[in-house]
Amino acid sequence: MENKKVVNIDMRQYGMVLALIAVYIIFAVLTGGKNMSPANINNLIMQNGYIVILAVGMLLCVLTGNVDLGVGSVVATCGAVIGIGMVDYGWNMWIAIIAALIVGLLCGMFAGFFISKLGIPPFIVTLATMLMGRGLTYVLLQAQTKGPLPDNFVYIGAGFLPTIKIGAEGAQIDLVCLIVAAIVSVLIVLSELKSIATKKKYGFATNPVWQLIVKNAIILVIVWFFFYKLARYSGIPFVLVVMAALVGLYHFITTKTVAGRQVYALGGNAKAAKLSGINTERVFFWVYTNMGLLCAVAGIVLSARNASATPKAGDQFEMDAIASCYIGGAATSGGVGTIIGAVVGAFIMGILNNGMSLYGFSTDLQKIVKGAVLLGAVTVDLVSKRKK
Repeated sequence: MENKKVVNIDMRQYGMVLALIAVYIIFAVLTGGKNMSPANINNLIMQNGYIVILAVGMLLCVLTGNVDLGVGSVVATCGAVIGIGMVDYGWNMWIAIIAALIVGLLCGMFAGFFISKLGIPPFIVTLATMLMGRGLTYVLLQAQTKGPLPDNFVYIGAGFLPTIKIGAEGAQIDLVCLIVAAIVSVLIVLSELKSIATKKKYGFATNPVWQLIVKNAIILVIVWFFFYKLARYSGIPFVLVVMAALVGLYHFITTKTVAGRQVYALGGNAKAAKLSGINTERVFFWVYTNMGLLCAVAGIVLSARNASATPKAGDQFEMDAIASCYIGGAATSGGVGTIIGAVVGAFIMGILNNGMSLYGFSTDLQKIVKGAVLLGAVTVDLVSKRKK
């Protein structure tokens, strides 16, 4: 017999997406639409690419009930390796990238060793790596900026995919962006249909059709708005491809693999996870090693974006990455959170930064607003848990 059970969509799952839309619209009104320009949409992606990359890795740390305070410093250290290698020693771009990835990996393994093998609290270990990494960056660069970096490397952080321009002169748009938007739209619809079919197959309750139509219509409008604006500018930034690949990979890892489920289990109840046969030491080690690797990727993107390596690079990045996870719905106690939520949280932070800058808020006031948003997100999470 066909399943007839119906349940309304839990709006709490989409609260952050609605918040992102609301924040964007508010700043569109305040700035007279400046934040909706094609150039600004492009800047929003490029300025927040490395934060999204860090947020993806940070989510795994947050899922264990901890954070990594050293990510900004490791980003700077990896950037310093690239700058010194390419400017002072004339390294090939790929050698510099590999060297940065190795340094990031070693930094992650260093933290992972003390956390997993010696049982030192992650807060203490990563606080130490934050101080050590920043100091090492200043030692390597001798408090100097290394640049400019070669154009082929700068392309990673500031380049665009090839475009196919169509339309009249002065009103041209990129056909590649529109094709990508169409492909993404089809994938969204197919994913929804597959989800409905799976629920019916196993007798789970399904959502009302009209709610699904409204939900997916909103998502598709966002997708097409986003890609249309990029099509009106210079096309798809290369950093967007890097971001999308990492988000897709880690979404798969956290939802479809044993390793991902073990991270959730560890954060949900570490003792129960250990008693069930999960090697919690190994989980801690790979989570923090992975964070170091993603710090290297973020350092590569940031150095390419700036076309240089600076001692102050990555300053306060750890705060933005941690805030992105909590704003995106991750629980402070661990075990709850999604990659997509962390990405949404990162863009909420990015839209706040971008909108306040366009409106003319001082940097001091921006920090107050960002702090209030973070506090509010965590407060809502804890209060909702107490009610349950």
